[in-house]
Amino acid sequence: MNSDTPSPDGGDRSQGQMPEPEKAPRSGWLRRLIVGIFIVVALVVAYLLAAPSPIDAVAYDSPPPPELTGVLAPNNALAAVEILAPDAFLGAEDVELDEQGRIYGGTLDGRIARLLPDGTAETFAETGGRPLGLDFDADGNLIVADALKGLLSIDPEGNVTLLVAAVEDVPLGFTDDVVVGRDGTIYFSDASTKFGPDDLMYDMLEGRPHGRLIRYDPATQKAEVLLRDLHFANGVALAQDESFVLVNETWRYRITRCWLQGEQAGASDIFVDNLPGFPDGVSADKEGTFWVAIYTVRNPTAEWLAPRPFLRELVAKLPAFAQPAPNRYSMVLAVDQQGKILRSLHDEQGHYWPVTSVEHVDGKLYLGSLLDRGIGRLTLDDAAVEQASAPDEASPDDAPAEKPEAADRSQPDG
Repeated sequence: MNSDTPSPDGGDRSQGQMPEPEKAPRSGWLRRLIVGIFIVVALVVAYLLAAPSPIDAVAYDSPPPPELTGVLAPNNALAAVEILAPDAFLGAEDVELDEQGRIYGGTLDGRIARLLPDGTAETFAETGGRPLGLDFDADGNLIVADALKGLLSIDPEGNVTLLVAAVEDVPLGFTDDVVVGRDGTIYFSDASTKFGPDDLMYDMLEGRPHGRLIRYDPATQKAEVLLRDLHFANGVALAQDESFVLVNETWRYRITRCWLQGEQAGASDIFVDNLPGFPDGVSADKEGTFWVAIYTVRNPTAEWLAPRPFLRELVAKLPAFAQPAPNRYSMVLAVDQQGKILRSLHDEQGHYWPVTSVEHVDGKLYLGSLLDRGIGRLTLDDAAVEQASAPDEASPDDAPAEKPEAADRSQPDG
């Protein structure tokens, strides 16, 4: 055959070149990708629908959050917080000062760390659990609410003694905060009898009350439940005259009061309702002001999910990274003995976050954080103290609130 013969299509193949093969259409791999994604999504949906949920959710009504105006208006006061000993304290959920000015805080690795006035940090004791709330008794013993171990007492030499591990034959599931009365009586919270520290999100998503407020008498070594059916019983504080004790119900954005003296002794009512965020720790200073640590501001997703238990049960099956995350927003509230919010301190960037406890000592606020490093310290200036008296905007608490009738929650339902 003549190599110079033209090809049928008129091209010149004299150089022996072969025609280029046709390229496969791009729609093929794109179609396979779409089908693969569809299969994965279908499997995930099937799992979410078929797999049992770790919670038994119930619907509840969440009131619209209050507007951040008046005494709740945002400011940058907490942005000025000084961080003490960041290398010594990791996860000091609560802080406490002794008479010598030494600062104590429980850490993620189960230690009670202590910061001396000269800036030196040391380990005071080891609980082997997760120490949270702290308070001193009259004998100098540090009373500790340990989420994993229960209620503990640590003497000045660092020796640890277990005081309470169960109440009414129900083990302490999540011992959270503690306060000691002038007569030595210890009041503490059991945040949830169903979910422990590792399942914190489950407790919120379920929406059922598993918390307890408990009183312990060191003289008789007896403990009794003062309040039950609390929605995550968190921070605890005593009134100035110790006529009542407060306990924060974190998932319901409120502070509940339990009367200890007078005609209403044993009954409870709402002390502050519809807070702008999730209340964590609470403490009372020498002047009688309650200082409330707000873990974070209200979450629109959580508000939307409140009346939708089925969806919350689905969310509980998701991995942690896919569940609703809290906003990095720090807030502290000052509240008087009648439940009126006096002032608020904010940090919209959450430089030290979350703030989970507040102690007011000699004009300074000492802050603890469940997750952050170090102890926060903020000096209160006189101008800031006058925030509550600013007449330009009305406080959400200016109008007298109707308190719910006292209810006896000391006995089990039924």
